[in-house]
Order: sequence, then structure tokens, then C-alpha cells
Amino acid sequence: MALRFTLNGEKRSVEPPRGASLLEVLRDQCGIRSTKNGCRPQAQCGCCLVLVNGLPKTTCATPAETAAGKEIVTLEGLSAEERELLARCFVATTGLQCGFCTPGFALRAKHLVDRNPSPTRAEIRKALNGHLCRCTGYVKIVEAIDLLARARRGEIDPRCEEDGCVGRRLARTGGARDVLGDRAYVDDLVFPHMVHCVLVLSPHARARVRRIDVSRAVMLPNVVRIATAADVPGDRRYGLILADWPGLVAEGEEVRCVGDVLAIVAAEDERSAWAASRLVQVDYELLDPVLDPDAALAPGAPRVNPVHDNLLSRTVIRRGDAESALRRSAHVVQGTWSTQRVEHLYLEPESAVAVPRDDGRLHLYSQGQGVFDDRRQVARFLGVDEEDVFVELVPNGGAFGGKEDLSVQAHAALIATLTGRPAKVTLSREDSIRMHPKRHPIRLDYTVGCDSEGRLTALRARLTGDTGAYASVGMKVLERAAGHACGPYRVPAVDIESVAVYTNHPPSGAMRGFGVNQSAFAIEGCLDLLAEKVGIDGWEMRSRNVVEVGDPVTTGQVLERSVGIRKTLEAVRNAYREAKEAGRAVGIACGIKNSGIGNGAAEWGKARLVVEDDDTISLYHGYTEMGQGLHTVLIQFAVEGTGLPASMFRPRVDSTFALGCGQTTGSRATLFGGRAVQSAAAKLRAALDEGRTIADLTGRIFAADVVIDDTTAPGETRDGKIKTHTTYGYATQVCILDETGRVDRVLAAHDVGRVVNPGLCEGQIEGSIHMGLGYALTEELPCENGMPVTFKLRDLGPLRAVDMPEIEVILVEEPEPEGPYGAKGVGEIGLVPTAPAVAGALAAFDGVRRYELPMRDSPAARAMSVGRVRRRTDPK
Repeated sequence: MALRFTLNGEKRSVEPPRGASLLEVLRDQCGIRSTKNGCRPQAQCGCCLVLVNGLPKTTCATPAETAAGKEIVTLEGLSAEERELLARCFVATTGLQCGFCTPGFALRAKHLVDRNPSPTRAEIRKALNGHLCRCTGYVKIVEAIDLLARARRGEIDPRCEEDGCVGRRLARTGGARDVLGDRAYVDDLVFPHMVHCVLVLSPHARARVRRIDVSRAVMLPNVVRIATAADVPGDRRYGLILADWPGLVAEGEEVRCVGDVLAIVAAEDERSAWAASRLVQVDYELLDPVLDPDAALAPGAPRVNPVHDNLLSRTVIRRGDAESALRRSAHVVQGTWSTQRVEHLYLEPESAVAVPRDDGRLHLYSQGQGVFDDRRQVARFLGVDEEDVFVELVPNGGAFGGKEDLSVQAHAALIATLTGRPAKVTLSREDSIRMHPKRHPIRLDYTVGCDSEGRLTALRARLTGDTGAYASVGMKVLERAAGHACGPYRVPAVDIESVAVYTNHPPSGAMRGFGVNQSAFAIEGCLDLLAEKVGIDGWEMRSRNVVEVGDPVTTGQVLERSVGIRKTLEAVRNAYREAKEAGRAVGIACGIKNSGIGNGAAEWGKARLVVEDDDTISLYHGYTEMGQGLHTVLIQFAVEGTGLPASMFRPRVDSTFALGCGQTTGSRATLFGGRAVQSAAAKLRAALDEGRTIADLTGRIFAADVVIDDTTAPGETRDGKIKTHTTYGYATQVCILDETGRVDRVLAAHDVGRVVNPGLCEGQIEGSIHMGLGYALTEELPCENGMPVTFKLRDLGPLRAVDMPEIEVILVEEPEPEGPYGAKGVGEIGLVPTAPAVAGALAAFDGVRRYELPMRDSPAARAMSVGRVRRRTDPK
């Protein structure tokens, strides 16, 4: 039956499938791309917003037939002038990062300002309650909407910065297209004769697969192919470090978590693929899942993964005689801190497209954080040479570590290979949550001592992390947690053991902070307890113990330069003391976070500047743009090095050149990618200085490969020295509560080395604090029998705009000589001190010292609008 409505001023008539949502009709039948599918059918993220008869409406849960006779407006239907002004306001304020959610915010902004030309900031935040942004912390989105209102009133003409030198607020490259929804994400890609794929996942955390029956599913109309483990021509197991994760589980094998894949259903359309997937019948022998790390380590425990025993890794760090030092200490505190499993909840679910090429190769469109790693693993899965897979990065809609591991790229590639047709796999929000690795739940047993004046003497720590069913990078997360166990403090004697343990929970892997957040919660809590015993405040306790040049960090690495922790501490001193004197409940915490993976790994920065025949310069590199602004800051390094305008540079990441640098992780892309661009830019500048013009250099390639291979593995030295990481970022944060115990204000002073782009840098820290507040108070992914108990965005706890306090970011520069123009990474450290600062403020408010995250029992958590999920009933 025909559905008739008006879309962007044009009469439309379509025949939607039965049960279709308005979002499906707009995207699949009308070609609208500004509306995104972030949570279908929850209607809780705002990415699918349109205006229906002038009113904002989320379309993913709206039946298509309700649009009959109505007028629908999307961003595509606004006037050119209105679109241009919206884009300028968001770009000028840096009001976007990954961009996936931004079109929804932009359309909401238009509707709000149309009806209220002078909204207050509180009214703006309230209007945004139906929207979720995982990147920005909303600060600059609110600024963008305020700027739009002022511009509409004729009070200001928004301007975007075009000067690309280091230190300037260069407008985000491609920002206008992101705001308006014109830039394609993977799920927006459409190719002729493309098949749509759905994965069949295990509903059990542990079971033996007796039989997989696809006979009913394959008979459904429009089904093209169903693939199982028997169809994989190469090695079914992959992994970033340990190849222990099967892309498809075979008959006779065990499923090990609720994200394991049994079959891939490919059909002519997505609805047919979903219908067929429900007809795949799997016969299971149910087995008792192993859900507790201690139980997994007990003698006789079932082996979770056949590739490795249940103890995935053990990291040991010992310096001095900690036990003796603790006995001699004037004050000793001890306790057990525990942190929770957290869902990344990037707004763009996992998606991949694979397209067979005429030359026999496969073109893989990936959103992964390391597309060269994706290519390596997909080629192995298919049993082909890496050169047979051409990989291209499609900058993603958020990642935060959750897109390091291979997700659906191999499945799309397999179906494309089997059918000879383009194949797309896009996960639903539920399947995304079930499949990808989470933040590690860690139990931290700490004992810390100090002398009578509050100077730390020794630390003993035992850390146990639940790494789930597959290794991912779990061994490195627990290694990093151990390596940062002392925080940014001098501790003469340490005794640390940190273990990663397999269980049948969803895997845990990389997430912003990478184990350091967990350690910070414990060590900062210990400092607060010791400060009470000594009789000094939290600021003074930290001031007496922060590291300086010449001091060792946890691992024994002696710091030689770029140590800005004291500067950050001094930057917040007055605000901290003034709040205390005013009778406010205040908490303070410091943080340290590595920049660069280090620990003995060889790391690379690779870049190619290619002068094109249209007077532009392609900037090829090996890292992933995922909202952090990497493409923009690399352009700024190129501008600084060449003196050419920013508009000439076009960032690209694909396998045209061999630029594999591994994952975009460890706060290293700016550090190492920037060094490579700086080097390549110097070569281009030298050619120009010889009197050549850009036109003369057409076709020239200016290459730079920078290797960093001077770090040491745990327990090892080089020339008698320990160098765990290339450099570190440092931060101090202060949390101030209001009279009801709600978080009112957060001050964040961060040593960033050199500020490359103030707007992008502030945005990274504001977004990190948003994530850190959720981590402290509301966010958790509880599981029962290995299955998440909820998939609803509001239950999972990321904060909304109305929940956010005032945030003040203070950027501190302590240049890093090994960084490009003195810069170092800032993407992760922003949330390292947040949770312990909140815990300290809460202890000051009600006298309760909290040892478990999230702190749901607190007045600060009760003041939030999200995170109402019931508590877990099984072990973490």
C-alpha cells in the first residue's frame, strides 16, 4: 500500500515493507543520509531526528504509516543559507567530534531557535535531553546553539579559523559536511547489487554447539547465502595479540560468550536477512559458564578458551622492599577498590562493507582503529595474501578503544568472497553491545604507607581483571594498570602483581584510559585516607608527593623531561582552597597516562605527502580519525612545516602505501603520526626552498617513516635504564559539589605538552570528563549468566546534557622534545582523575568513603537522569 507524504517540500509516494519504521523509509527508500541509526528502535540517542509537521520526532521507533499526509523536513531540506549558518556555528565552536550524532543536534538547534530566539543555556540543555553525545561532553554543542541564536538575532557573524599553524583553532577538516550529515559513514555506503548481512549470535555464555541447521532460513525469499564456519577458507581465529577469537564457531566447538557468531545470513535486503537469521536453528549442549576470575583460577576450573589457560597474563613490578617499608611507615591504609564493566556506547554501531574489485582484490571499507591490522586479520581469515585486500578507512562515529578488535570486517569480506557481490554488515545496538570488548572490571587490593609528614613510603597492590572470553588486549590493559599503580607520585618501594583472567563474560579490552582509570581510583583513594591520618588536605598531600624530573614512576622509569604535574596542581590550588573555605564539599585527584604503547614495542609514525595535479596535497598516514580531530592536527603539523595553507591538504588513510602503524591507541597518534608528518613536511619545504613551485612538484611523494623502538619491556632494562613509555601526560582535577551533593563544577588542569589546537584539545578533555563522571556515578554493564541485563542507552548510564556540571579546562604546556612541536597525546588522560575526584568530594559531603564504582548510592548519582539499571546478580 502506497504511503504518501511530503519530504523536504517534495511529494513522495513509497511502498514501505510491513512494520517498517520511518527511519527505514527515509534512509532506504528516499536516500536521506542525515538521519542516522544509532539505537533503533529505542529512540534514545536523537541521531534519527526529523521534523514532522514542524515538530521534532525520532524516527527509529516511529511506524512509517504514521507519516501519511504529513510534511517531513530533514537537514537536506533546509535552505542553503540556513544550512551554511548551522554548519558555521557548530564548526566555529568545535561543537562536534566524530559527527555521527551532530546532524540530530543541528536539526534540534534549528527547531529550538525557531521557537525561542533567545534561549538560556539551561533551556538549551533541557532541549537536548533526547540526544546523546559520547564525544563532546555537550559543552561546545551548547555553545554552538547559543552562537546560532545570537547569529540569528544579528548580534554576531560566526567565523571559522582558517589559519592552520600550530596553536591556532583551525576549523575541523570536513566539519561542515559532518554537521549537515553529508559525510558518509560505513552504513551510508551503497553499491550496486549489494547484499545485506545479519549475524546469528549465541544466546548462551557457554555451550557446546551440536548442530547448526540453516535449511529453513535458506529457503526464505531474498536470501542469497548463509555462511558458517565450514565456509571459511583460511584461519577462523584472529586477534590483535593472541589469535584466540573465532570469527565463526563450528559444530562440535564451544561458544564462550554471548557475542559468538554461529552464522552469517546474506540477503537482498536487511529485513529479509533479519527474518532469515531468526530461522537458523542451533542445537546446544548447555554448560555452566565461568563468571568469576577467582573461580576461573581455581584448580579444576573449566578452561574458558582452548588457546590459552585461564590465567591470560601476570605482570609483576617490584622495587625496593615494600613489606619492610610498610612496617616502618608512620601511617598505613589498606582497602579493596572495585570497578565495573562499562560499555563504550559509541553512537555509530559496527559496520563494514567489502566490495570485489575487477582486479581480483577485495576492497574493504573499515571503521576500525587500525585498518592495516584489519587487513592482516581479514586476509588470514580468507586465506589470501594481504596485498589481495585493499583497505580504506571510513572515519568512524566514535570508538574509544572499542573498535581496535576486528568486529564485522571478516564477515563482510567472507560473504563478498563467497557471492562475488558487495556485502555490508551493520550491527544492531544489541548485537554491538554483545560482541565488542568492554572496559575491564578490576578488583584492586591496595596497601599504602607514608611517613609522619605524608610522604609516601611504599605500596603493595594486587589487581585482578576479568578479561572475558577472548584475550583482545587484556594482558596489556592489566600491564598498564600495574605500570600506573602508583599514579603520578614518588613511591620508593613497590610490590605489584596484576593478572588478567579469562571468563565467559563478554570480552574486555581497550577503552579510553586502558586500565589507568581503575588504578587511579584506588591510589587516589589511598592518598585521601592518608591525608586524613596525617592531618593535611588533599591538595597538600599530593603536592608533597608528585613526581618531578629525576623521579621514578611506578615501573622505575626515571623521568627526564616534560613533567607538568606540579604545574597542573598549582593551576587548581586557589579554586580548591576557595571552595573549601566557602564550606563546599571538594575532591581532588591527579593523573598520569602514557603517550605511546611502549613496554618494549616498536612503534611507528608513517606519512606520505603526495602533490596532486589539482594543486592539493594528499596527506596519507596510518592512524584512524574517530572524532578526536587527528586529521586536523596532522594538517596543522603540515602547515607549520611547509608554510602552505591548510586548505591544500587532504588527509587519507588506505593501503595505497604501506603505512601500517598498528592501532590508534595509547594516546600516540598525535605523538608519532605528527612526528612523521613533521618530517615529511620538512622535506616538502626543502623542495620549495630550492625554488620549485607546487605545480613543479606534481606527482612527487615526500615520505617519512619514524620508528620508536627504545622502550623496555616489564622487568627489562636497556643500557641499565628503564624506559617504559616515550612520554606521559599529567592532570589534576577538582570536583565541587553543591549543597545537595550534586556535582556542580569540575576544574581540569592538563599538561598537554604543546597545545596544537585549543578547541580540539578542550573538547577532548570535556568529553573525557563527561565519560569520567558517568564512570564515577552511573555507567555500568551488569550481566546475568554472562548476558548483559539491558541494552537501553539510558539504563547504561552515559550522562545527558542536563546532567553535566560546569567544566573549566586549563591547558598547561610542558613541551615534549620527542613530540611534534612539543605535543603529546591527550585523548585518554581526561577521565583518569575524574572518578577519584568525585569520590573525594562525596566523602567530604557525607563522610562516606566509597570503594566501588559506579557510586550509585551517592547523592551525586541520584541527581542524574540516567543509570537506573538494576544491579548485577552475578560476579563482575
